[in-house]
Amino acid sequence: MSYTALYRKFRPLKFNEMVGQEHITDTLRKQVIMERVGHAYLFNGGRGTGKTSAAKILARAVNCLNPHNGEPCNECEICKAILSGALTDVVEMDAASNNSVEDIRGIRDEVNFLPTRAKYRVYIIDEVHMLSTGAFNALLKTLEEPPEHVKFILATTEPQKLPATILSRCQRFDFKRISNQDIVKRLKIICEESNIQITEDALKIIAVLSEGAMRDAISILERCTGEGKGLIDENIVRDLVGIPKTSQIYSIVKAIFDSNVDEIINNTSNIINEGKDVDNFLWEIIKYIKDILVYKSSKNLEIYNREEKKQINELSERVSKERLLHLIYELSELSNTIKWSSQKTVMFEAGMIKACMNLEISSEKINMGLGVYDDQKKVNKVISNEKDIDPTNSRLQKNVNTKTKEKTDDVGTKKTHMQDESVEIKGLKAKSTGENLPYWNNVINKIKQNGKMGIYVNLIGSTAREINDMTIEVLLANKNTFGKEILETHENKDEIEKIVSIEAGKTMNVRFINAEDKKKANLKTNSIENIITDLDIPINIIDK
Repeated sequence: MSYTALYRKFRPLKFNEMVGQEHITDTLRKQVIMERVGHAYLFNGGRGTGKTSAAKILARAVNCLNPHNGEPCNECEICKAILSGALTDVVEMDAASNNSVEDIRGIRDEVNFLPTRAKYRVYIIDEVHMLSTGAFNALLKTLEEPPEHVKFILATTEPQKLPATILSRCQRFDFKRISNQDIVKRLKIICEESNIQITEDALKIIAVLSEGAMRDAISILERCTGEGKGLIDENIVRDLVGIPKTSQIYSIVKAIFDSNVDEIINNTSNIINEGKDVDNFLWEIIKYIKDILVYKSSKNLEIYNREEKKQINELSERVSKERLLHLIYELSELSNTIKWSSQKTVMFEAGMIKACMNLEISSEKINMGLGVYDDQKKVNKVISNEKDIDPTNSRLQKNVNTKTKEKTDDVGTKKTHMQDESVEIKGLKAKSTGENLPYWNNVINKIKQNGKMGIYVNLIGSTAREINDMTIEVLLANKNTFGKEILETHENKDEIEKIVSIEAGKTMNVRFINAEDKKKANLKTNSIENIITDLDIPINIIDK
């Protein structure tokens, strides 16, 4: 008798057996009950979240001879034929390997024929985003107005690659990541029916490693059963997947906080000698530091036992949130570097030593990282720079007039603001002296309220200023380019510009710079100023 993989053996056969997608299964079940099933569906979501399973259940539900409460009976001849793959009226096609125009033309020709045994002819096209442009065009008309006896169910992990003409013709359902709690519950049922002995901590580790994909979680569980060691505990899971034990991660992170280079070298060497994957190892370290940051903020962690939480608590009391955030960015940048390096081990050890030595951040850097700027200090710096100008250079002094304005705020505090008079020079621009935007904190808070945590984390500590009527410049707190690249993605940048435009009351564009960009800009400006001084001619510069 052939062996059946666990994820196939325990594939849901009814809507109520699906985990974590109740917002979708309830709707589909009601449509079946009311006989209002659409002609085309698009199931979108990450891997292992139940898209194909839901499509197969829906195909049986619309053709079942004895449906009950919108569910297929799985016992009538039609349901059994579909489950066995013997019914030709339900066609499942993988668009990754059948993506040509000829494949879609074959479907277009078949839809004109009535079903042989079932009520509806159902086409399930998986990974539909892999279809070619010509194949999409061939599918358009049929998808818009198919015969009454035809249903289309498209499944994809990347809906952004589908043409808008296809999206507009389908009822779209977004499958969300399955929570760790739901994955653990489902795994317990599978273990009970399969006589698998496993600890609660091991199940939690599997749920975290699956990253919201039920199929991945079942596959990891199946790999653990292949060890044949009886009771499956947390250590077996970690050894099988190739990630170090929590005690090893704790030792390394503690050594980083202690700036103990010798301990870092010894621990990393031991882990590498054990054959652990460097990428997984670094991912575990970053995740552990992230968990320390979460614990420091909320005192809530899920997958750690009492002893491990005690260790995390001790570490969290020794470092600030700013240091933890700084370290996460540094190690994330190291992870990107390692991916493209031919000497991963060397780069990893060097990066860990660097993280250990660079952990201490001066108070001045922390203030810059948080966007803390003192207006009076800025003014004093400008005034100090003015004193360095040679007073005998009357021609240049005459054209670099600086006006100082004083205004009183609501509590009577006087602040000094500098405003430069400037005229244009061919090909040369100087940086703007625009003030920090007063509504920038409101923008960051609204992004957080909208649940855009990836954007919010990278905007923490940033400041913004208006450099012209249509553009604001955002100075990021972190000097590395990792956060900047995330913010400059099309989707994230649009979200920020939309909220900024609402706050400003007009359409605004956003551009991002970090400390390194600003440093280069300052060097360029200083070079221009030196050229002007050497020329000894009346030149003023305006901002771009």
